[in-house]
Amino acid sequence: MAKPQVVVAPVLMSKLSANAPEFYPSGYSSNYTESYEDGCEDYPTLSEYVQDFLNHLTEQPGSFETEIEQFAETLNGWVTTDDALQELVELIYQQATSILNFSYMGARLCNYLSHHLTISPQSGNFRQLLLQRCRTEYEVKDQAAKGDDVTRKRFHAFVLFLGELYLNLEIKGTNGQVTRADILQVGLRELLNALFSNPMDDNLICAVKLLKLTGSVLEDAWKEKGKTDMEEIIQRIENVVLDANCSREVKQMLLKLVELRSSNWGRVHATSTYREATPENDPNYFMNEPTFYTSDGVPFTAADPDYQEKYQELLEREDFFPDYEENGTDLSGAGDPYLDDIDDEMDPEIEEAYEKFCLESERKRKQ
Repeated sequence: MAKPQVVVAPVLMSKLSANAPEFYPSGYSSNYTESYEDGCEDYPTLSEYVQDFLNHLTEQPGSFETEIEQFAETLNGWVTTDDALQELVELIYQQATSILNFSYMGARLCNYLSHHLTISPQSGNFRQLLLQRCRTEYEVKDQAAKGDDVTRKRFHAFVLFLGELYLNLEIKGTNGQVTRADILQVGLRELLNALFSNPMDDNLICAVKLLKLTGSVLEDAWKEKGKTDMEEIIQRIENVVLDANCSREVKQMLLKLVELRSSNWGRVHATSTYREATPENDPNYFMNEPTFYTSDGVPFTAADPDYQEKYQELLEREDFFPDYEENGTDLSGAGDPYLDDIDDEMDPEIEEAYEKFCLESERKRKQ
């Protein structure tokens, strides 16, 4: 059932006039201004304002740092009821799971709002309602992983968003210590189980993406607790490579993931603990930031000084994250940072030798 629209509270209407452009963040383009100048009394709803800002962030992700504070301040004067808070959570969730490449920005936005929104009704604060919304999708993971193409695609978007939330959502303890949400760590483990239990190509591709994104952090967290979850995951990957009826291209992706993990996820040394790591004392500080690629194939992350310019160029490229064909013959579309290592011309004998090499390397690493 559709939620009722939340209209602008009367106390805010004076701020929503053409005479008060400072209501909107600097550089924020509102398509309502013209109607104000014409004396129109049709003020925007909360959903319209939030959706407009989310679209703005999607198109100009570099504006996050300069505009998020004003956005949060506006919401604090606007989101004053349980329904309004629920609507805000749903709008951000939908944007993060339906717009390509917004999952990272959506997770950053959720983290900021979880610490700066002042409303905390009995139904739960922003972070609690967000996790409740994620749990709704999580509870149908097994059905979704074996569903039709549309269902699986939506499920994969949710999985990757949850991975970004795990990396970006900060939980502050009473003593000021900052940690990650353990509930998300547990959830990601179960989502990987669901994906590997249904070894279709697209499910396995999603698992590879998730592990490239979160694998190093998950393994560090599990090791601190004396758990061997990552060893179990690698064993499942090896079983899939040997037994599953997935495409040759996907098997190569899985083998390369095993190889990446064997090299300590490509890290120079063990990363500092989460609360101590800084760009100054940890060369791997940006290791878990998403890696993107320019049109020339040059990788870049948020650590690069010209990140905003490169990211904007990436959004404008039409071939970013292309849809792959069902038969697995077009899995390495140009511009996809997760699928860029596939060699379609690998000789069968070389491929077999490569598989044995990767599996043997992993076994020796365990010894």
